Amino acid sequence: MTTPTTPPAFDTLLLAVDQRRIATLTLNRPDTHNALNAALIADLKQAADWLGCSPGLRAVVLTGAGATFCAGGDLGWMQQNMSKTRSERVDESFELALMLRTLNELPVPLIGRINGAAYGGGVGMISVCDVSVAVDTGVFCLTEVRLGLLPANISPYVVARMGEANARRTFLTARRMDAAEARRLGLVSEIVPADQLDAAVERELADLMQCAPGAVAATKRLVSYVNSHDLPTSMIYAADKLADAWETEEGRAGIEAFFARRPPPWRQG
Repeated sequence: MTTPTTPPAFDTLLLAVDQRRIATLTLNRPDTHNALNAALIADLKQAADWLGCSPGLRAVVLTGAGATFCAGGDLGWMQQNMSKTRSERVDESFELALMLRTLNELPVPLIGRINGAAYGGGVGMISVCDVSVAVDTGVFCLTEVRLGLLPANISPYVVARMGEANARRTFLTARRMDAAEARRLGLVSEIVPADQLDAAVERELADLMQCAPGAVAATKRLVSYVNSHDLPTSMIYAADKLADAWETEEGRAGIEAFFARRPPPWRQG
């Protein structure tokens, strides 16, 4: 089945793809500071599925409408879940986990354009991005324990992003982090003034457009694999994948272009 080239429409998201085949995915619940509820979670999962199958896509930029990136879980949605059965609550929780995993495993780079504050699940959304550029006025906090909850589904990604020691401190105390601390802990890649946010994201995209898309996708899988396997196993995997790369059209074209002193076919700009 062929994926349509026109992005689907959503109630809680904006999704557009430009001529460079770069998608922009915007959380579009500004009246709730882009808080995550069942509808937004379902839309994000559907959008990620579409993006993962979209032919020729080079990257996805994830951002939020309004002044906040994502305020985390919608408290109204959480209150509704309190009245459900345990199996229904587990199902709701699993939908959030599945959405995060699908975004995390996109075959193209996910670039976070972090336009404002992020709390709870919003920090999880940042943590599934490959690169994240944030405004220097941003505030970040893992707020769950203040509500008697825990940062459950986001924890694999946040711990991977900032490390166990930093995750313990930020999870267990729900302390607020300014943008400088978020960068120091590895949560965000770069911080810039708000009027420079788009330019900073474009610099990341410009670098990306110099790279072979198939190799980028394979490298994302490589990073995930070696991070979850021991060295002997990773050595076998890596040797096999490099041999595969030498046999691809991209690999041949890239090496031929290097010796011919001409740009490879995927290079833009």
